[in-house]
Amino acid sequence: MLVGQNPGAEEDKSGKPFVGRAGKFLNNVLAENNINRDELFVTNIVKHVSPRNRKPCPDEIAACLPYLKTQIMVIKPKTVVLMGAIAWKAPRIEGIEYVETVHPSAAMRFTKMRKRFMKDFAALKNRLDS
Repeated sequence: MLVGQNPGAEEDKSGKPFVGRAGKFLNNVLAENNINRDELFVTNIVKHVSPRNRKPCPDEIAACLPYLKTQIMVIKPKTVVLMGAIAWKAPRIEGIEYVETVHPSAAMRFTKMRKRFMKDFAALKNRLDS
């Protein structure tokens, strides 16, 4: 399971998470690691677009956490990858491994963050293979 921040304009139009520029970057990283996106559940911690594409406010995050917790409990993933500081606020459920990494959009823009993102997904691939 992959969890991001909240939908952007492209995601809002399509109704699907990570279909814009950050989604294309994410897809490339997944492909480089032979991870099939179709086998992952991809969502966001906040379920709506923020006005003027700002970061979600604490009350918006709090309002959406119960829904995300329900998604995690229903899907029962072995691993949840939390992409970005907002996603790191996701509820933790015992018995599930959580991996905190940077958001794909930050990884696209900043070399240091890109290296971490790539390393984290390579490690994820190793976990999935074992």
